Amino acid sequence: MLTSRQLGALVLLTLMWGVNWPMMKFSLRELSPLYFRAVTMSGGALCLLAFFVWRRVDMRLPWREVGRVAWLALPNIVGWHFFSILGLKELASGRASILGFTMPVWTVLIGALLAHEKLHARVYVSVVAAVAAVGLLSAHELASLAGRPVGVLWMQLAAASWALGTLLMRRTRTALPTEAVTVWMMLMGAAFFWVVAPIAEPAPTWQFSGAMWASLAYGVFLNYGYAQIIWFGLARQLPPSASAFSIMAVPVVGTLAATLIVGESPGWTDLVAIVCVSVAIASALLPRKTRHR
Repeated sequence: MLTSRQLGALVLLTLMWGVNWPMMKFSLRELSPLYFRAVTMSGGALCLLAFFVWRRVDMRLPWREVGRVAWLALPNIVGWHFFSILGLKELASGRASILGFTMPVWTVLIGALLAHEKLHARVYVSVVAAVAAVGLLSAHELASLAGRPVGVLWMQLAAASWALGTLLMRRTRTALPTEAVTVWMMLMGAAFFWVVAPIAEPAPTWQFSGAMWASLAYGVFLNYGYAQIIWFGLARQLPPSASAFSIMAVPVVGTLAATLIVGESPGWTDLVAIVCVSVAIASALLPRKTRHR
């Protein structure tokens, strides 16, 4: 049973994660995708580093752990954030969040493929629901004159990267605190984007509107900063069902917030896709009832 404080923190976290999608879309009006990731991720990682050092968490990274952390950062940080920002550039932000949050389904499928985890009946329901959502939104993008079906591909690659990273995190043993692993993965990811961005994109002018600076601040201090701190506080206490419901709510919040922030109007395909993804997440993550003799 969640306490009122835990419930409030979970609702706040879900709102911040959901609103982040249209906020990112807004930022891409004035800043290219890879530079956006480089700026917000490095700023957020440094804020987290300062906070956890202040809390006296051991943030040292021994040389023997560098390779292991870099291996974890590849799918968890680089893959997810690289493909998702490319997908977001091509798609409406609400639609991108819906497609991105098929990641729990990918986690189950990749786990079955690589780790030979047993599939139960609810997994098939989850897969069918996720495929229905992806197919529905893909068909809409293909049918639209301004459609960007490549964005659907980018978001599915992002979801698969996140899923693979989740499985690697579960199976990797390290003596480092979770906070240290997360911050160092983010710093490595930020270094990747600072190297790749100048190669792939023109240099920004850094002359942004006030709203744009506010959007960047949201990404640094709230999405990468405060939201992560809340998550660390809840992760050890939340039951799986609470985490599942929080994840299900993020695409809903993202789609609704996009109407106010970037002026997107969700169509019936988006609303049906939200329902399908919610069913997929629930089937994949919610605990099954156990039978008692």
